[in-house]
Order: sequence, then C-alpha cells, then structure tokens
Amino acid sequence: MAKRVRKAVLPVAGLGTRVLPGAKTTPKNMLNVFDRPILSYVIEEGRAAGIEHFVFIVSRGQGSIQDYFDNYPEVEQALEAKGKLDILEEVRRDLPQPGQMSFVRQMAPLGLGHAVWCARDLIGDEPFAVMLPDMLMMAEKAALKQAVEAYEQTGDNIVVVEPAPEGEAHKYGIVALDGQDGRLNRMTGMVEKPKPGTEPSNLFISGRYILNPEIFKILETQERGAGGEIQLTDGMFGLMKSQNFQALEYEGTTYDCGDKIGLLRANVAYALARPDFADAAREAIKALL
Repeated sequence: MAKRVRKAVLPVAGLGTRVLPGAKTTPKNMLNVFDRPILSYVIEEGRAAGIEHFVFIVSRGQGSIQDYFDNYPEVEQALEAKGKLDILEEVRRDLPQPGQMSFVRQMAPLGLGHAVWCARDLIGDEPFAVMLPDMLMMAEKAALKQAVEAYEQTGDNIVVVEPAPEGEAHKYGIVALDGQDGRLNRMTGMVEKPKPGTEPSNLFISGRYILNPEIFKILETQERGAGGEIQLTDGMFGLMKSQNFQALEYEGTTYDCGDKIGLLRANVAYALARPDFADAAREAIKALL
C-alpha cells in the first residue's frame, strides 16, 4: 500500500518578472486575488487534499510570506476590542498549527529542480506534492486532492495536466502518453515547447505533482539543463526510467497568476465565485464594460 501524501513543497523563490513592477517589493505569490494573497488559496487547496506540512522554498527578501502565516497580535487585539470578529476570523483563517510550515532558503536561483531538492531533508522517505503557487486551480474538488486520489489508486508519480489552448501547445511542456483513455493515462515522456505540428498530445503540465522521494537522488547529481538551471522535468525524465508516471487531466479551471492578464482573470473569477460579493462584483464589472 502506498504511503500517504502528507507534505507539499511550494517553490516561492522566483522573482516574478512577468508581474513586475507589482512584484518589485512584494513577493509575487503574496499579490492579492480579490481579498487575500495567492498563497492563501494554494494553502487552502493543499489542506483540502490532506496536506499536513507545507515546505516553502524561499529566497532573500521574502520575509512577508513567513509573517503572513504568523500571528499579528496588535491587529488581532484591535479587531477583538472593536468587536470586528468576522474580520478577525478572516485574518486568522490561514494560520497553521505549530510545526505545520517550514521555510527553506534557496541560496541561489538554480531552477525548479534545485528548489525541490532543497526540501529533501524535510520530506524524507515519503511521497510528496509539489504545488507551483503561480497557478491557481479553481475546482469543485481541489485539484491536488484529485492528484492525491490518483496516487492512492496507482502508487505512481502523478503529473496534473490540462488541454492547451487551440494552436498553442508549442508554448508549453507537453506530455506524451501510452494511449489516451479517460482522465488518467500512463506517461511515456515530456516535450518542452515542441515545434508546431509535432506535439505528442494536447495536454500540458499545469503546476501540481505527486512525486516519489527517489527523485531527490536524481536531482542531487543532475546537470544543468535549459536556461542553465536544474530542471524538475529533467529529473522526472530520469525517474521515469525506473518508475511509472501518470498524467491526470484534472477537472477545474487554471489561472496563471504569474501573468498580468492571468492575474486579472483570477481576480474576476474568484470575486464572482464568492456568494457574499458576487452580485456587487458583477455590477462593478458591468459598469466598467
């Protein structure tokens, strides 16, 4: 029986160049989507999937991430004194229990594979999730929970995928499949930004993974790849030689918050999804249009 997926790695050390200047002094994953930071939604998704320990891979100047997931006594006391208990509850909603979050410094920007490898001692000999926090995944059943269930069903490494927009598969990392039947299919490879017309499928890797811990030994000695960085996809290729990978086409909608228009779309979508604000949000959008 496969071990339970209890831990998730969140690589948050990136510079957020696509959303500058907004991310100049605020970590890109702390930018707001409607009324709370992007990371708040990602943590909510992880908790819905049964994640008990979140490992953030951070870089210099990202102390606000740790601060957000900590108590803020002055604000909390002021809200309590003024009887603003509904706001107080919102402020406290993302707070972890002691020991549920760890923060590891990635000393140099050496790529996603390196960022994941930095979490090796905290993950240990367990399967774990990787959640790219640029990507918000709105789904009735949390996207990561869908991935965890696929892992529990197969015991294989899981890569969450979704269809690329028509004619745009060449912009993404595309998976190759051993046949396509339903939403869960065995992978035979991955192609980064294939030339138009050569795509092995129309499914691209969309930011959620369940990986077995053997990936760490591969990443430890892996040479730099595209962009001079240690790429996670290269490590997955290596692990694919000895372990199965399954591509899961999840049910939901993805918003790329590392892109300015994607961030705008996310703000609109999450505002409209809020029962307490949907009507007002809809009227505000109509007025602008």
